[in-house]
Amino acid sequence: MSSPQAEVPDGPHVPVLLTEVLDALGPLSGARIVDGTFGAGGYSRALLLAGASVIGIDRDPRVQPHAERLAAEFPDRFRFVPGTFSALDTLADGPVDGVALDIGVSSMQLDEPERGFSFMREGPLDMRMAAEGETAADLVNTLDETDLANLLYAYGEERKSRRIAHHIALARAERPISTTTELARLIEKAIGRKPGDAHPATRSFQALRIAVNGELDQLVDGLAAAERLLGEGGRLAVVSFHSLEDRIVKRFFEPERAEPVQSRHLPMRVAETPRWSRVTKAIRAGGAEVAANPRSRSATLRAALRTSAAARPLDPEMLGLPRVGGRR
Repeated sequence: MSSPQAEVPDGPHVPVLLTEVLDALGPLSGARIVDGTFGAGGYSRALLLAGASVIGIDRDPRVQPHAERLAAEFPDRFRFVPGTFSALDTLADGPVDGVALDIGVSSMQLDEPERGFSFMREGPLDMRMAAEGETAADLVNTLDETDLANLLYAYGEERKSRRIAHHIALARAERPISTTTELARLIEKAIGRKPGDAHPATRSFQALRIAVNGELDQLVDGLAAAERLLGEGGRLAVVSFHSLEDRIVKRFFEPERAEPVQSRHLPMRVAETPRWSRVTKAIRAGGAEVAANPRSRSATLRAALRTSAAARPLDPEMLGLPRVGGRR
């Protein structure tokens, strides 16, 4: 049975496909749910309002005020744990009934120019979610031109990556590239812009953000952690925002679809017991939601139920993770 229309939480980040995520994780009254990508708490609040208990996880220290507000409002049913969702099976204590993951950058992060996530706002070329490690500026200014082009192609699916990397190499030879708008203008100059198209820097900024934060590694590790944590009948709902992420999630739920066709001359391969059942097809936002929340345009939800089969080690290559130099 479908859950009632979800109440849209207040806050800087409107969660996408909210009603569909609640449906995938339901029934929620009395359930114990892990919100592995807490952000501004949109999913967590909706889950709490539906009667669930929630463990929120996030590596971004700036989400703390949102977590404190929910803890004050729902002291007996909400707990926040700082950390990455890749370790959610160790951060969540005891059995849980479901896990929600909203992959990628949040509107809250995009709206903070000092974080350097958006090419639409002037800010330092940073892009770090946890304020530690190498920045996007480090990659842009130090990577070999070929490695930079490969990174933009692999993580951003940018077909003009070599031209962009060449223009970046020429520009940084004169002085380091340090701001978001400086890089965005450089990319636009390198490949041009047609009226009505997305900004030409969109794919390159995506690629840099993924590399800086190790997002695809985090996704694979988070899926594996959810598989370890959830018992039979446990529910997992994953919202992704680009084809690289969605491909990984799809192959995770249905690995047999990613396997090559077996030669009839080889011994018959024994099929593994599936770890997931009732796998949904890709669910996308309808016209009304896209009009109200443009971020939902690129969102895809996939969900499934955990079987009784033991968790398995995941093969990143089988899941479709690209490799760029020493990066995965």
